[in-house]
Amino acid sequence: MVCKVGKDFFGDNYIQNFKDNGVHTDFVGQSSGSATGAASIIVNSAGENAIVIVAGANMLLGSEELQKALPAISHAKVLVCQLEISPQTSLQALRLAQKNGVKTIFNPAPAIPDLDPDFYRVSDVFCCNESEAELLVGSPVANVEEANQAGQELLKRGCGSVIITLGSQGCVVVKTQESISKHVPPTPVMAVDTTGAGDSFIGALAFYMAHYPTMILEEMAHRANQVAGRSVQAAGTQTSYPFRDDLSAELF
Repeated sequence: MVCKVGKDFFGDNYIQNFKDNGVHTDFVGQSSGSATGAASIIVNSAGENAIVIVAGANMLLGSEELQKALPAISHAKVLVCQLEISPQTSLQALRLAQKNGVKTIFNPAPAIPDLDPDFYRVSDVFCCNESEAELLVGSPVANVEEANQAGQELLKRGCGSVIITLGSQGCVVVKTQESISKHVPPTPVMAVDTTGAGDSFIGALAFYMAHYPTMILEEMAHRANQVAGRSVQAAGTQTSYPFRDDLSAELF
């Protein structure tokens, strides 16, 4: 993990949580100049969520920290970036990864309308949800057909491939070498809390890209759907994420 937290109670807890879960923390910095980033989450009776993010120390992560982490980035199998840090820092990290032959996943969340065009060109997999895709392409993305159209538009901007997640409708996969989009349906589940489902999907996708590099992207997306589907059946974000032993052996 390459990130920055505050020198406060929450920052200390984040770092300890990473360590407890086997996450390498040598590139997790602490700053006295800003508080640890936080998110306020509201979940309705249908399990849908609304989130307000206060970025805090995340926005202090920059080029200096990336250079320190370069040995780890350049030897990674997959790099995942998003927009909860400075967009330019994420873009720089993706460029560094691409230069070193590392596969990249970019999740434009929280989405911004004026996304730098280079983000598309440095994304082996550009993965967003329906609302993020809608903001980026400027047209509705509420169903599989609209996601197909949005995926094709995003692909034209230079992505290696595009995945648009659609919650209970599964996801759509679009690849440069194929003209037809693929709909990957979900396994129906009773959602308790959808918070963090997208992150669960992307984390699982990164796992499959790193450990099963010859697996076709649609199958990776299918399996990531299963992991995300398991996560929405419990309350919370990280607390809802399944461990390997909680999942079917068929996913591995």
